[in-house]
Amino acid sequence: MNYDNLRHSCAHLLAKAVLDLWPGSHNAIGPAIENGFYQDFDMGDVKISEADLPKIEKKMKDILKGWTHFEYKEVNLQEARKLFAHNPYKIELLEEFAEGGKKLLTNNPGGFLDLCKMTHVENPNKEMQHFKLLSTAGAYWRGSEKNKMLTRIYGTCWPTQKELDDYLTMLEESKKRDHRKLGKELDLFTFSDLVGPGLPLFTPKGTIIRRELENFVQSLQEPFGYQRVMIPHLAKTELYKKSGHWSKYKENMFQVTSDEGVKFAMKPMNCPHHIELFARKQHSYRDMPQRYSEVTSVYRQEKTGELIGLTRVYMLTQDDAHNFCTEEQAVQESLNVYHIIKDFYAAFNFSVGMKVRLSLRDPQHSEKYLGDNATWKKSEDMMREVAKKAGLKVYEGIGEAAFYAPKLDFMAYDSLGREWQLATIQLDLNFADRFDLKYTDKDGKEKRPVIIHRAILGSVERFMSILIEHYAGAFPTWLAPVQAVVLPISDKFAPYALSVLESLKEACIRAELNDKNEPLNARVRDAEMQKIPYILVVGDKEVREKSVAVRKRGQKESQTQKVEEFISQALADIIAKV
Repeated sequence: MNYDNLRHSCAHLLAKAVLDLWPGSHNAIGPAIENGFYQDFDMGDVKISEADLPKIEKKMKDILKGWTHFEYKEVNLQEARKLFAHNPYKIELLEEFAEGGKKLLTNNPGGFLDLCKMTHVENPNKEMQHFKLLSTAGAYWRGSEKNKMLTRIYGTCWPTQKELDDYLTMLEESKKRDHRKLGKELDLFTFSDLVGPGLPLFTPKGTIIRRELENFVQSLQEPFGYQRVMIPHLAKTELYKKSGHWSKYKENMFQVTSDEGVKFAMKPMNCPHHIELFARKQHSYRDMPQRYSEVTSVYRQEKTGELIGLTRVYMLTQDDAHNFCTEEQAVQESLNVYHIIKDFYAAFNFSVGMKVRLSLRDPQHSEKYLGDNATWKKSEDMMREVAKKAGLKVYEGIGEAAFYAPKLDFMAYDSLGREWQLATIQLDLNFADRFDLKYTDKDGKEKRPVIIHRAILGSVERFMSILIEHYAGAFPTWLAPVQAVVLPISDKFAPYALSVLESLKEACIRAELNDKNEPLNARVRDAEMQKIPYILVVGDKEVREKSVAVRKRGQKESQTQKVEEFISQALADIIAKV
């Protein structure tokens, strides 16, 4: 079963249902997307909401009974104009297709002629039964704010009822785990209208998580000889013109002009800056590799409507590094990066080796990439060697390479089985030539270094959003902003509770005291809502025995432990990252 064909076919069914229910509407585009599909409509003055979705679904089921197969026909431009004269969106598309030399194809599954180049299912009324409409949204035609706002309806479609039910169950669980909801409840980050959209503000608790992630990456890479560097947050546009980023990404760069008329851009990536650091002096083969690492923010201009919590933002922080090495060192350098990636994701029960994409250049569109065919073949072959030596099973993604280098992109699956693209290793043989980088080899000749671009967790913001949902906010002890809370049964035991708190802090355990004038049960519930790993209750017995009643998150029963015993156990959990 081709899922894209199935879901795209269902988008046609949705279009037919909406046009039947609201005559005079126009359908625009309806592609298959990950796990589903959508269809855009110009509905004039009609406003629909999710309350209308059951009615549309019922209409879709009625229509589907008469859809036995899709009929296809190739038409010329003149014929197409007549067929779709009523729909300005189809006219715009067919004119564009014709200008680009593409065939104009129509399809008709039964009483619904549409312009479409994509393939569909063979037996619609048998294969398309298991669908569900999910939500509505606004979307600008062709994604441009200069165009009309259309109504977008999202749906999903699966080959079997079980697959549909499993997916809907996962969606419901995803809603409960939504990082935007949990981020507010756990007081991890916020947004401000005065600061602006896409610019998250991290609270003290959220900042603790960020710092723990950054420190973990640093602890893994230090044994491999990485050196910390620091670069500014903007640069002259000439830097990005030289790197080639300007011609490809200038529309996504925030740009500023100085009083003297010099044009700058907020950095959308860090590699050109790190390249200039390497270029600051002459290097010998004895100096290689040079490994520059930095946790720093970059800025990318997105459409406001596409900003989503921490997942899609204007400012994203990268744990970025660039390794400058000889060609002979490049494969081993890349393997070392893989070992860091593997150890990092093991701490979160992510299996990054399950699915790895070898992202390659599209040879049919070599004009989109830096460098020549021979250079790309060499770098892609080196990436294949890295994958082989690492024991990775990779699938190839043609056209998924960066414009300057092939990549190994690591996919991981969270606790809900959702796939995320996370870490990346890029082997670059092009930028050194573009920036005229050199080092002196042992034979005294000048040679070009290889540049390994790598990110372990990628965007800190996006990775935090994934972790919040992966753990449903119940972070492992080492990552939890508050690792333990001390609750005195009454004011009488507050002095002892305070002494326990001080002992925890001296052991570098992040702890709080909750001695509010509230019943103990209410304070326990508050700690549970905040998903704190350890709740420590103290009363008469604990004071006498110099102990604490320990209740681990998710457990109803408590266990009495000496304070020193609890501290040892908690520290062991923190060190083991459990």
